[in-house]
Parts: sequence; structure tokens; C-alpha cells
Amino acid sequence: MHRNFFIFGVTILFIGVVIAFGIQSVESQDDIVKRGKYLVDAVAACGHCHTPRAGADYDPDMYLAGHPADKQNPQYNFSMMQHNIFLLVSPQLSAFSGPFGTSFATNLTPDNETGLGEWTEKMFIESMRTGHHQGNKANRKIFPPMPTKHYAKMTDADLKAIWAYLKTIKPVKNEVSPVLNTRGRPY
Repeated sequence: MHRNFFIFGVTILFIGVVIAFGIQSVESQDDIVKRGKYLVDAVAACGHCHTPRAGADYDPDMYLAGHPADKQNPQYNFSMMQHNIFLLVSPQLSAFSGPFGTSFATNLTPDNETGLGEWTEKMFIESMRTGHHQGNKANRKIFPPMPTKHYAKMTDADLKAIWAYLKTIKPVKNEVSPVLNTRGRPY
């Protein structure tokens, strides 16, 4: 009888400690994906560059698919600096040209050939941390206007949530141009 009271008392004490110290349950995969969607669409605002515009509105068929392969890119000329022009942007708001060269919003969809389908979560997180393509410092840097210094400060949990969400969206086949140097040649 005393043993049963002891076990009951220890159980109540354990529950009290859990409640007192706020130990929370593990998030479900659904919760992680929902958080990722919130981060992608609201906080990180990935769609502002990675979803091209069709007129003034986002092109819903190209959600996070990057700069359209069939669209021209802006071409910066250094003489523009004399007129205080430091950045040209494509009409789709997904390609950017300036003194650094020309960069294109990449395809963030899980398409295996043209998007992040072959990437791993580790590659994605390392890309955000290092500012280098596929997270490998031997690869080229991710070019402006991508705010890699800001994303590098995100928590692992947030970056994992973004990754989890990106893996759930519709894959879109869209081969985005590589970054171009100031002479219009790929880096």
C-alpha cells in the first residue's frame, strides 16, 4: 500500500516538475512545415524575389521557381554610375544587375533537375550560414541582393522549418541562368 502511494507521489511530483519548468512537447512535422510556410511567406519574404511577377502580381504558377528561363535579364553598364544608377531589376523583379554582375533568383522548388530537389537539408542550412552555393565554401558566393548575412543569423530550427516547407511545395521545372560577371559571362 505504501509502495503504491510512493509511486503515485513520484508521478505527481514528476508531472509538477514538467509543468513548472515548461517542458514542451516536440513539434509535429505538420507544425514544422506550417512554421516554414510562415517564415518563407512572411518573415524571410522569399517570394519577393524568388516568385516572378506577371504584371504587378506574383505569378502563382511560378511560386518560388526563380527568374523565368525564357525572360531577358537586365544588363548593367558602369557608365550608369555617373547617373547614380547602381542596380537594374528585371520586370519580373527576379533578376538583378549591378557593379557585382548579374544575379538571378534561384529555383527554390523541389524540382530534381532545376531546383533544390537534389539538395540536402545540410546543404541548404550551410548555404544560408556561409553564403556559398550549396553550402560549400569552394563554390561561388551567393550574390546580391540575397541577404545571406541576415539569414545566417536564423536559428537552426527556423532554417529546418523553411527547408521542410520548401520540400512540400509544387516542383516547377525552370532552369535559372547562372550568375554572370560584369562581362556577361558565367562565374
